[in-house]
Amino acid sequence: MRINPRQLSQNLNRGLTPIYVVSGDEPLLVQECCDSIRVAARQKGYDERELLHGEHNFDWGTLLAAAGSLSLFAKKKLIELRLPGGKPGDKGSRALQEFAGIHCDDLVLLLVLPKLERTQLNSKWIKALEQRGTLIQVWPVEAREMPRWIHQRLRTLGLEAEPDAIQILAERVEGNLLAANQEIEKLKLLCAGQVITAELMDAAVASSARYDVFGLIDRALAGDADRAVKTLHGLRAEGVEAPVVLWALAREIRSLIEVGQQLDQGQPIGRLVRIQKRQPLVQSALSRLERRQLEELLLRARAVDSAIKGDRGRDPWSGLLELTLNLAGKRSV
Repeated sequence: MRINPRQLSQNLNRGLTPIYVVSGDEPLLVQECCDSIRVAARQKGYDERELLHGEHNFDWGTLLAAAGSLSLFAKKKLIELRLPGGKPGDKGSRALQEFAGIHCDDLVLLLVLPKLERTQLNSKWIKALEQRGTLIQVWPVEAREMPRWIHQRLRTLGLEAEPDAIQILAERVEGNLLAANQEIEKLKLLCAGQVITAELMDAAVASSARYDVFGLIDRALAGDADRAVKTLHGLRAEGVEAPVVLWALAREIRSLIEVGQQLDQGQPIGRLVRIQKRQPLVQSALSRLERRQLEELLLRARAVDSAIKGDRGRDPWSGLLELTLNLAGKRSV
């Protein structure tokens, strides 16, 4: 079964399926889908949760072993497997197909993946999982849809806003749903019980404009490490959440890899980077960082993501500082 995030609540109300595959590159929506599935599983008595990270050299026997082991204190189990690379390889493909063949009412698998390409959607392992369960494809909210998305979020929290106010916020966050959600949570505290006017919205979002994640990215791309680090510290001091900063850094690194590949194929920079003022910034970064280095930065970004999600012994902000310096070309990768 294949559904979109808006259909998930109704789907869960009808009962759990043995497998859930959540795929997409929009962190907020992916996280909310996973949260909904976890809550529904707990309500159905799946009290044990085992978290697996399918990183490089992952032992796929661990997945099948997890399916065969229940604790003494839980009768039902949720296995959550995060596969940041999105490609399980031959061993993983076989293990996932084997898991799909397990018929056990006491197990639910939650597989979290980045956006799946068409070839992956047609793969045997995805088809096997989808046949037994539910595939939720999370798509980015396009710029023209952003005002409607913000309006729905506000109404969910009991807030009303003028159309001009909604447009101000949409332009401010530039498609970053994590940043938009953070601003909406702030509005819930500041503007409860009143209609949010354009003036109120402008004042609310301006209060966090001194240090913004997009300024951080531009300074790092320009190789201005000192100002980039100052901006990062400012974001932290102003209460910006680490996932928002990581989202911006990881998105930019992925974009640099894609742009670099297409430049090598002879594509003009003007076609690849539409905003003219950003073109020299992107070219500056690509002149410092090779593809191998950018791919290494993506791996480090995944380690920061693990730290944000509670991996002990890792400080997310230290990881974000390292990423910022690497992007600015001040430390070797």
